[in-house]
Parts: sequence; C-alpha cells; structure tokens
Amino acid sequence: MSSNPLYAPWRMDYIRSIDKGDAGACFLCEAANASTPEERRARLVLWHTPHSVVLLNRYPYTNGHLLIAPRAHKADFEALTAEELCDLGVQTTAVIRLLKDAMSPQGFNIGINLGRAAGAGVPAHLHQHIVPRWAGDTNFMTVVADIRVVPQAMSQLYDELKSHIPAV
Repeated sequence: MSSNPLYAPWRMDYIRSIDKGDAGACFLCEAANASTPEERRARLVLWHTPHSVVLLNRYPYTNGHLLIAPRAHKADFEALTAEELCDLGVQTTAVIRLLKDAMSPQGFNIGINLGRAAGAGVPAHLHQHIVPRWAGDTNFMTVVADIRVVPQAMSQLYDELKSHIPAV
C-alpha cells in the first residue's frame, strides 16, 4: 500500500445518500421536471421526452455513464406503459449514438437494477444505466482501493455531450 492517500471527496455525498433510503425528493423526478436550461444543467439533464429523461450519472462508474428514467415515478418495470417502454428503447438507441459520436467507446454495459437487493440505489424510481467501455479500461484502482478514476469534470463532460446532440 502506498503512503500517499487518494481522495475522492465527491463519493461522500453518495455514501451519505445511501442511508437515507427513499426519504426526500427523488432526484430523477427533479431531473424530469427541470424546466429551465439552468435547472437542467444543475441536474445534469441532457434531454427529456414526454416519457423519459436522460442525464449524466452524478456518481459514475466511468466517464460518460448516463441514466435513462421514465418521467413517471415508477419502481417496477411491469408498471411501465407501452409508450414508456418504447421510449426507453428509443432513448437507449439515442444515448448509444451520442456516446459513440462523442467518446468513441468500444462497447457498452446497459442494465437496470430492480429493487434494493439487486443493487438499485434508487429502488422507488426505475432507471437504466448506460456505461461506455473501452478495451483495457478496468484498472487496478477499483480492485485495490474501491476508487474509480473519472478523468473528466462532470461540467466538461456535460458540455461535450450537449455539443453532440443534434438541434431539435
């Protein structure tokens, strides 16, 4: 072990939020309801549709880790309407296209954790993770120190991804 500590102070907000359970406002609902450009940027919202919201994960596994959630506060996959299910697929395709264009990943991990036992950090509001991957991107930091190295500031990534979204 090295005598030089590595600091990841942003992790403390996440660690403290785990113990709160479902108390308080749902950050996914707040993101879905963000109406001004300033609110959307503060909540890391890239875009929303009538059925979905697409945003950066504030606590990413790797650079470019995005979330897609239904705008409706629903915990169960089977509670989604046909329109919500279809839009989830359409937005997944759009996110993959965006990340390929902006970051040139070589693969993706895409998944939904349903329920706390399955690893859902926000079990009351279903959401899908899209994590871009590159050959050799797993490094020793996660294995030996439970730390992830994210090489880009969230605000810089937000601006970069927004610049790759076609104008509507």
